[in-house]
Amino acid sequence: MSHATTDTQAADVAGTRPGGARTMLLTGNQAVAWGARLARPKVCPLYPITPQTPVLEQLTEFQADGDFDAEIITPESEHSVMSACIPASLAGVRVFTATASQGLLLMHELLHYASGARAPIVMANINRTVASPWAFWPDQTDSLAQRDTGWIQLYVETAQEALDSVIQAFRVAETVLVPAMVNLDAFYVSHAMEPVEVPDPADVDAYLPPFAPEHKLDTARVESWGNVVSQDMFYRHRQSIQQAMDRVPQLLAEADRAWHERVGRAWGVVERYRCDGADTVVVTMGSMCGTARDAVDAMRDAGQSVGLVKVRLFRPLPVAALRAALAGVRDVVVLDRNHSPGAGGILHQELKAALYGMPGAPRVHGLLAGVGGVNVPPGKIVEFVRQARAGDPQNESVWVR
Repeated sequence: MSHATTDTQAADVAGTRPGGARTMLLTGNQAVAWGARLARPKVCPLYPITPQTPVLEQLTEFQADGDFDAEIITPESEHSVMSACIPASLAGVRVFTATASQGLLLMHELLHYASGARAPIVMANINRTVASPWAFWPDQTDSLAQRDTGWIQLYVETAQEALDSVIQAFRVAETVLVPAMVNLDAFYVSHAMEPVEVPDPADVDAYLPPFAPEHKLDTARVESWGNVVSQDMFYRHRQSIQQAMDRVPQLLAEADRAWHERVGRAWGVVERYRCDGADTVVVTMGSMCGTARDAVDAMRDAGQSVGLVKVRLFRPLPVAALRAALAGVRDVVVLDRNHSPGAGGILHQELKAALYGMPGAPRVHGLLAGVGGVNVPPGKIVEFVRQARAGDPQNESVWVR
């Protein structure tokens, strides 16, 4: 049975909103497809893989209905998908794709090529466990294993944030000419249905101008791409990518503010939730942020000074924003839904590095919670915080259930 949104399934739940926006019941995957539709890409290479397949189904339905003016290509593998994305982007057109788990891992070689070619592709990745053993649960190891490929990485909490982030990602990526990945947890976000406000296409068109790069593959203006270069040229090329990445936190903040002015929603680069006066802060990414909010509310109701910092932008890691968000905090409890063998929780290790040398830096407790999709209810998070506040932090990430 198709997961694609039919006209009946996508019926407005609150009528037409001011400015032509509509509120619809959508899954996270459908919201991603709507974000892509509104961004108006011209080429969309995709290969189906659970739990990403409904994104492809929805886009093909949009195209069949005459609502999506893009060439959808379905090559024989995810490696070929990215092989199609890169030249399309270098030809000067907007490119969108989506994948998950093993599909993302199969792309690994070409993710490096895309960033090195400065191709601002936007890709939605549905975070899912990686083999082996084989499983289909939410786990962020797939995308975090790509953190050094030169892609911007965003992690979203809800279907609404997924839709908005696809559009914002195009704006930022095309400004700095670096590809971007929007990550959402399998099933918790990808298949859960919730009310989503779909913005007026005219608002998106005004917010996201057509992609018109200065340099592109053009027989009328011959340029070369992908040449063999000297050591010094390669050095300067990598330096240029770093300089582009350095601009991303500010550009995302600006893009987010502009989005708020147009549609009334903002997500930030790093979100502080009930952090004023907090001596302990939970730090995490993705759908676990929603559960952590409930835990924070319960602890605040019990008189405990606890807050939440949600990391939306992971690559480049917004070090200055994280330091500002955690200034004056005694204990930080990092919840990682991922595992790097030999290192532990990836967000835990990255946050420790970001806070190193900071005057009055908080004690950082790293917990491997939710690895492989293990459920982490609010009560568990309350217990994790209690234990962290009573004990000393360990250098290694701690397994908890």
